[in-house]
Amino acid sequence: MLSHGFAFTVVRHMSAKLTQGAISTHLVQQTVPMLLGIACIMSVGILDAYFIGQLGADALAAVSFIFPVTVALSSLGVGVLAGIGSVVARDLGAGLDDRAESRANLGLTIGAVAGLSIAAVLYVLKGPLFALMGADEALAPLIDAYMTPFTLGFPLLLTNMASNGVLRGQGLAKEASVGLFVFAIANWILDPLLIDGAFGFEGFGIAGAAYATLGGWAAGSLVGLYYVQTSALRFSLRGLRKGDWRSGAWAIVRVGAPAAGSSSINPIGLSVLTAFVADYGQAQVAGFGAAGRLQAFAVVPLLALSSSIGAVVGQNWGAGKLGRAAQALRQACGFSVVYGLATAALLVLLRDPLAGLFTDDAAVREAVGLYLIVAAWGFSGYGVLIVTNGAFNAVDQAGAALAVSIARVFLVMLPVAYFAGAAFGVAAVYGGELAANMVGGTVSALVAWSVFRRKARDGAVAE
Repeated sequence: MLSHGFAFTVVRHMSAKLTQGAISTHLVQQTVPMLLGIACIMSVGILDAYFIGQLGADALAAVSFIFPVTVALSSLGVGVLAGIGSVVARDLGAGLDDRAESRANLGLTIGAVAGLSIAAVLYVLKGPLFALMGADEALAPLIDAYMTPFTLGFPLLLTNMASNGVLRGQGLAKEASVGLFVFAIANWILDPLLIDGAFGFEGFGIAGAAYATLGGWAAGSLVGLYYVQTSALRFSLRGLRKGDWRSGAWAIVRVGAPAAGSSSINPIGLSVLTAFVADYGQAQVAGFGAAGRLQAFAVVPLLALSSSIGAVVGQNWGAGKLGRAAQALRQACGFSVVYGLATAALLVLLRDPLAGLFTDDAAVREAVGLYLIVAAWGFSGYGVLIVTNGAFNAVDQAGAALAVSIARVFLVMLPVAYFAGAAFGVAAVYGGELAANMVGGTVSALVAWSVFRRKARDGAVAE
């Protein structure tokens, strides 16, 4: 009996490893692997844009319509990841290892089933969706050529995200990042081959980019599942059967559904902004899309931090160590402000050569430059927003993150972009994004302060 109890104590300590030691060290150790992994993923987007850009202006414009939609769909995967990671981290922090195992298994199953369901709906609705966004008939065949294979392979993405959530909840950031590396490497190899062709093979054009993405998802999923099976919370039918499915599914969905909504709200807003930009011509749409790719790469450290903070905050919250959880959030927000402002200054300074990476068209390059001059200064606010959202998800307050995200887009971003358009033209669209990021970051920080203060008042351990 004594030896069994001792073994359990050791496992519990090892599982909830983020509840001890320096917070700053944990943040760095969890963030750096994710930074490298997410950078690889973002590089895939830039590589896609480069090779697709060589196919002509129509192909680049088609991707500008596709990009916010695929980001929104990927955000559903973020919801799966956040839901699983949140419940696993909190259960491990509270010493509930058996429940963590059961919910990890259930989360992997939910991810696979959700992927199949969403793929079926998307396949039916993809045509009307892009018509509603304002894509003209000339672009429709190009959009369909990309979206059809993307849709059919979508379950692989959610499977990948689910396994990533299980690993991140345990604090296994290095293992989680390996799957991202493999995904990116597969894309780097497949993109030029499948888009342009080689060795006598003609290539698939824009559809080749989607096929390359599917190959990356498949490779990443295999690696992620391998690491899950070597972790303390491996998938098994026994682990799936032994838990309470109803309470476990609700715990995951209660975080995952709002988290998916929070992550998808911004791309939805960007889709509407794309429709606004379309009124100013095809060159502006192409420039907006290219600038969006630059922005996505520039905020990689912020995305990595928002991905890693959940395990640190969640495990400490589950263990009742509120002071450590709050400290992690403060440090992450401070980094977001400093990094966001420094990056904005650099992008504005280098806007012309950066735009030249995508196209030689003078009008498109000018559009990229205008976007950076106006919108880049909101990156710091955006960083605070997404880092705080990651903390909200970790402590089962995903509803607060969703409310702030909805207000940011529908009460700030879109009204500013629409009503200021008559006076400022396309710059108003970028101004709407700037205002949304600054207001959203400020509000999310204030809400987080309120949530943590209320928890402290209710008697949580704050040490």
